[in-house]
Amino acid sequence: MAGTRLIQWLNLLVWALVMLKTEGANVSITIVKDAVAKGAVCLDGSPPAYHWDKGFGAGINNWLVHIEGGGWCNNVTLCLNRSETRLGSSKHMDKAVNFTGILSRVQNYNPDFYNWNRIKIRYCDGASFTGDVEAVDPDTNLHFRGARIWPAVIEDLLSKGMKDAKNAFLSGNSAGGLASILHCDSFRALIPSGAKVKCLSDAGYFINVKDISGARHIEEFYSQVVATHGSAKNLPSSCTSKIKPELCFFPQNVAHEIKTP
Repeated sequence: MAGTRLIQWLNLLVWALVMLKTEGANVSITIVKDAVAKGAVCLDGSPPAYHWDKGFGAGINNWLVHIEGGGWCNNVTLCLNRSETRLGSSKHMDKAVNFTGILSRVQNYNPDFYNWNRIKIRYCDGASFTGDVEAVDPDTNLHFRGARIWPAVIEDLLSKGMKDAKNAFLSGNSAGGLASILHCDSFRALIPSGAKVKCLSDAGYFINVKDISGARHIEEFYSQVVATHGSAKNLPSSCTSKIKPELCFFPQNVAHEIKTP
């Protein structure tokens, strides 16, 4: 009996590993070199990037754009450290990544989107694609240009077929989930008017509460992010006209203003 169960578990393990390998097909990186001329660059000045697994069959004109997460950097020191990693430079990104979950091409795992064009936008600016500071300190060479990356990547995708989209879906997780909220309506505006567009934020809702010491740590942290990256002018004006810009980094203060489903 024990031997039979062991064999069953081993067979299940082998099956799971095979299916994981199948689901996680490697998808090559695309570097958006033209974005550099627009000043749309990662923290270290390198061009932005994404991975694209092309759609097929009935999904050939449907597009899912997913923004990866990775937190934020709220000062020069942390952003400088970040610029030496994949979260701040396309030079350090993997040349290919596995697509799983909502990006999987396996129908059993991802029945709604498996045959869509599935894109993973790499996150390399440290402020959920909201920053835009023209000046670059020569001592650090840090570029706070996330708000320029966003349209540059979308425009590149439009030129590669997304302009013919029938359905377009913006998603993101964590800091990318916040980005999917903040950029939901701008995504709708960039996609052709005839397309059906929706947005999804996965774990992108951050609450403004006191920590166990009684301090409002995350509010102060967001305040530093907004100041460091020059994000205020790129946050929804419907929010910043009423409250402090750093409070408009909290989804609960902007989500009700979003017009796109």
